[in-house]
Amino acid sequence: MPTGYVITAFDRNGCNGRGAWLQQPVRDGIWTCSGSPIVPGYVIAAYDRNGCSGVGAWFHRLARDGMWTCSGSPIVPGYVVTGYDRNGCTGIGAWYHQLVRNGIWTCPGSPIPAGYRSTTYNATGCNGLGAWYTIRA
Repeated sequence: MPTGYVITAFDRNGCNGRGAWLQQPVRDGIWTCSGSPIVPGYVIAAYDRNGCSGVGAWFHRLARDGMWTCSGSPIVPGYVVTGYDRNGCTGIGAWYHQLVRNGIWTCPGSPIPAGYRSTTYNATGCNGLGAWYTIRA
């Protein structure tokens, strides 16, 4: 698949019954089929288990400060995860992404960008998963 392209449709009868995939250039706000690559700089913001002819579909968005993403979405460099909703994204779970800054609470598993470090722990943070206070190193 060409760099910067995603899979946006599936035809079960295409290619003499073997199935065919439609590829398109990625753009903000595009639905893609499960198994499609996620282009750097993009995150997954919604899920439709019946989309893409029944194989499942993911909604790609350009990363931005203060957005919820589905579990399994990449975390774009410079961002941290600061919240969790186990029921979000059609029940598969969702994570809240923010640009890193001094004095932000981050969830377990969040990347800690270069120049920052985690200090104090709060067991009730991140919707009960725990959270770490992140500061400039």
